[in-house]
Amino acid sequence: MGIRIIRLCLLCVVFLHHRDLAEAQTVTKAAAGQYFSLFLEADGSLWAMGNNDYGQLGTGTFLRTNAPRKILSAGVDSVAAGAFHSLFIKSDGSLWGMGLDYFGELGCGPGTVNWPFFGTNMPEQIITSNVVAAAGGAAHSLVLKSDGSLWAMGYNLDGELGDGTTNNSYYPEQIFTTNIAAISAGGLHSLCLASNGSLWAMGINVYGQLGDGTTNSVSLPKIIVYSNVTAIAAGYFHSLFLKSDGSLWGMGNNGVGQLGDGTTNDVHIPEEIVASNVVSIAAGPAYSLFIKRDGSMWAMGQSGNNLTNVLNFATNQPIQIFERGPSWFAAGYYHSLFITSDGSLWASGNNDYGQLGVGTTLTAGTHAVRVVTGPTYRQLLPKLLNGSLMQLSYAGDASTSYILERSSILNAANWATQATNTADSLGYLTFTNACYQGSNTFWRIRSLP
Repeated sequence: MGIRIIRLCLLCVVFLHHRDLAEAQTVTKAAAGQYFSLFLEADGSLWAMGNNDYGQLGTGTFLRTNAPRKILSAGVDSVAAGAFHSLFIKSDGSLWGMGLDYFGELGCGPGTVNWPFFGTNMPEQIITSNVVAAAGGAAHSLVLKSDGSLWAMGYNLDGELGDGTTNNSYYPEQIFTTNIAAISAGGLHSLCLASNGSLWAMGINVYGQLGDGTTNSVSLPKIIVYSNVTAIAAGYFHSLFLKSDGSLWGMGNNGVGQLGDGTTNDVHIPEEIVASNVVSIAAGPAYSLFIKRDGSMWAMGQSGNNLTNVLNFATNQPIQIFERGPSWFAAGYYHSLFITSDGSLWASGNNDYGQLGVGTTLTAGTHAVRVVTGPTYRQLLPKLLNGSLMQLSYAGDASTSYILERSSILNAANWATQATNTADSLGYLTFTNACYQGSNTFWRIRSLP
């Protein structure tokens, strides 16, 4: 049973912070592929779960796992996931990959064959240094180096590599020499953001996902927006980007409402979806996620109200799914990963291959489930609303019921129950109650047994 106590006096509010020590590391980053997941902990360790038919988990086998499995113990800075391949960057700037390499998506060369899988089930070094970001598409990969150069490899039938051809590339080839700030790989198209705020696109365009006003595919990078773009996200057949004014824009396939414009009509030129206050975005195959400046998280497309039951629910307008959103999130094929401020990893959606990492292959109910518990941070945040009301916000455990109790004596044998409440799917809850300012009252919040 957890108990947190505060005292409210006439002139001030006194509150405590309590840290529960836990063995678990803080989860810092995550990536979601097609039926598998990757995440990093604060010690630089790499973990994986889910489908491993092509060795994309890097375990040295082709066996699936429905619980997180440690792949490397330290030294990993970032991760990216394609459909059936994985990429990660070490602290020395080297790029590594594992999984399917049939089209050259790992960039290891045409000789990388582990019959019948055409790839590697162990991490293999691709580039030795200076890599700062990587992105995985359906069967191609993008790489950003510290000098701002863009490199690409893999499937290229639709021009997604941007090299002016439709030939697959089995090694990383340079596309831009400098000035690229961010990259995103979609299903069969690619987006890149230049340091001057311009947006460039290449690849398949059958749904208008490049945003150039046509449905013609292009094999060379094409400028779409000339300035003020700050973030990009490529879904399988749609694209999202943010502008410096906090507005969210989208283009491409909208068959299940993933653009959030209130229709299911495809869009061939950038269309404003939300006018302001958006700070981060992610795109899955047929759904979109974004977080607003107030911390709330929103979704549209084939995702469902809690990002679960994704095959049976769709919305063509943004729906708020969390009042207070995560600090990091990733959109997979039909599942999503979230990292909350306490360093916990949460997952939701399809789980047929164990990609949620909860120890089963059962889909996770109607809410996100916690996969990894971080070094849990418990915080009481009292606030005087007016002369007679007090509001207590509390960071607890998701979907757990709590009791607010009061006593005029700190070590009282009996406490008076004031209210009960249940934390939301991220562990947050709020009580509003009378202050009792003149009695130096002690308050406590405890979880129900």
